Amino acid sequence: MNSIIENFYSAFKNQDAEVMVACYHDDIVFEDPAFGVLKGEHAKNMWRMLITSQKGKVFRVEYSDINSKNNMGNAKWEAFYKFSKTGRPVHNKIIAHFEFKDGKIIKHTDTFNLHTWSKQAFGLKGLLLGGTSFFKKKLKQQTNTLLTTFENNL
Repeated sequence: MNSIIENFYSAFKNQDAEVMVACYHDDIVFEDPAFGVLKGEHAKNMWRMLITSQKGKVFRVEYSDINSKNNMGNAKWEAFYKFSKTGRPVHNKIIAHFEFKDGKIIKHTDTFNLHTWSKQAFGLKGLLLGGTSFFKKKLKQQTNTLLTTFENNL
């Protein structure tokens, strides 16, 4: 299963969303602090949207510590980019957990410190509000609205 994770992050590094989503099972369940829970095509389209939004921009992904055993796996990855709304640089450190079924990723959970991310992305506003449930709810609404708009334009 290490090879599936390796293929996923190698494709991410090369900004190839189609290779990334090919690693996902049709019944994929993805979860992270920014989007919440996404299932099936929504999860796949989230990666398509993120890759599309970073084309031609300064964007870098690094990954390490890939491990898998008994249909479970994990990895560490880091994203370096400028947050589009503010132009502020972000260095997000993420831990990914995977479950596999039929040789594909069926569950993918990314965890990271949302408050740390919000301080980088929004500055003082993120420092003050980034740890609140209001901020978390608003961010998920905004990211899911962006995803819906992206999907409507496919």
